[in-house]
This record gives sequence, structure tokens and C-alpha cells, in this order.
Amino acid sequence: MVLEKASDKKLQSSLSEFGARILTENDNIFEHNAWDNAEWTAEQEEEAKLKISKQYEGRLTIEEVLKHNTNPNEYWNTFYSKNADKFFKDRHWLSVEFPEVLKGVLNHPKEEKPINIMEIGCGTGATVFPLINETKIAHDANVYFYATDYSTTAVDIVKSNPLYDESKCKAFVYDITSTSSPEHVEFGTIDICSCVFVLSAIHPDTWKIAIDNLFKLLKPGGIVIFRDYGRYDMTQLRFKSGRLIDDNFYIRGDGTRVYFFTIEEIDTMFKEKFKIEQNDVDRRLIVNRAKKIKM
Repeated sequence: MVLEKASDKKLQSSLSEFGARILTENDNIFEHNAWDNAEWTAEQEEEAKLKISKQYEGRLTIEEVLKHNTNPNEYWNTFYSKNADKFFKDRHWLSVEFPEVLKGVLNHPKEEKPINIMEIGCGTGATVFPLINETKIAHDANVYFYATDYSTTAVDIVKSNPLYDESKCKAFVYDITSTSSPEHVEFGTIDICSCVFVLSAIHPDTWKIAIDNLFKLLKPGGIVIFRDYGRYDMTQLRFKSGRLIDDNFYIRGDGTRVYFFTIEEIDTMFKEKFKIEQNDVDRRLIVNRAKKIKM
């Protein structure tokens, strides 16, 4: 999903389409492990709703909900302490799903002010470091990165990476749901904000604050690149009892939280502040070729 802060000038004009492996009538469904943009049948949707209805039978108590909604960043600190950077592979999602955005960044004239890119929820740097490498390959493209997370442990991991160089990137702790401005960035100075698997990890009551902050961070004409979990994702359907906080909002085994969105919810949240350039659902059909199972 791409959103633009209103302006007479656009950072860039064309956007790429999500996934290109489309299943047609002539294809062998078991030829690949996954297919993009797969259409759901009514039967599949009813089956998903049935699985979710069973999750309500063992929803969390009020005491358990309060426990997990208090200092949620500490659960992420524990998560990153245990997994460090071994858990995450480098993600080149920007070059794969938004190549035109990346092209505009890499071709930005060196004589102009650098493009400022801010990643909200940087984790261990699995997204920002591949981007830094791509800018180096492009003869040190004129771009500066800000990597932020509300987990102090995640930020420490980013700073300890041998690729971390403050002439190219500044990592610091920032909670997008805070009412305070970030320590190292002024509002209205960012060209591109990435918000990938971030809103799903915070409480729905704080989404509006987060979106307001995204808007404040951006220059006029700046864009938000957004990606998150969709309703009826396989992960959601696999949750057992004792994990449900509220409608479509869950606690994982490690104490971190996750919400599963519809595109209508995303549209409603962002349209007040942003011009929505692209808002799609990436539905994937996962196939177990050995067992001939569709998921």
C-alpha cells in the first residue's frame, strides 16, 4: 500500500503491481509452492470464519489482557534478545514490490538535498541494511536513512551491525504512538516513511496517534509505504484458544501482539490525512506439493 501526503508535486508517479505469479485455468496448481493474488471461494471464507469463531471460546481474561497491554515494548525486547538478528532474513521488499519508488530514490540528483527515508519498526535492520547496500551499488545514491523502533534491544542490534554507518543511517528509539516528537528527526522533513508490520503490533486505540505522527513526519508530497497482516491470514487461522484479546487481535506465544486488517479498515484509517495511491490485498495460495494440499 502506498499513501501520499497532499502536494502539487509527487515524489514519483507510477507504482508497481503486487506479485506476478498468477494462477490461471491452464496452470498446474502444484507446479509452484505459492501463487499470488489467489481468489477466495465463498466456501473458503466460511471455513475461515468458523475457525475464528472457535477462538472466542477461550479468549483472554481482563487480567491477562491488561498484563499484555502494559509495556508491550518489553515483550519485543525479550523477543529480540532471544532471537537477535538470526531470526530475520534480509528483506528486499521495496525493490520487489515498489521498484518505481526505489528507482526514484536511486536516481535522485546528488546536487539536491538528500531524500530522507524513515523506517518505523526497523527491528534488526533486515530492511534498512539491504536498502543501504542498494544505494551504495547505485554509486552512493543521495539518500539518508532513519531506522526507528520502540524496542531498545532492536535498536542496539542495528547499531552493532558492521554495516551501520551514521553518515548513511541514524538508528534510535521512537514509539510511533508517542505524543512527543522524535528525538533526532524534525516533523515535516521525511520524504518516505515505511510502516511495515507495525500497526498490527500496537493497540487499535493508538492507531490514530500513529497515523497522525506519520503525517507530521512527512514533507508535503511525501509518501508512506505500508504493509501488514490481512484478515484470514494463515497465521490468524492457526491461532488456538487462549490467544484472542479482542476481535482479530491476538497475543502470540512470546507475548507480542498482532492484529489482522481488512483493506476497508486501512482505507478508513488513512483517508482522512492521506491520498491513497494504492491499497490492495496480496492473497497467496500456499501449496504443499508433496501432500497435494492447498492452504
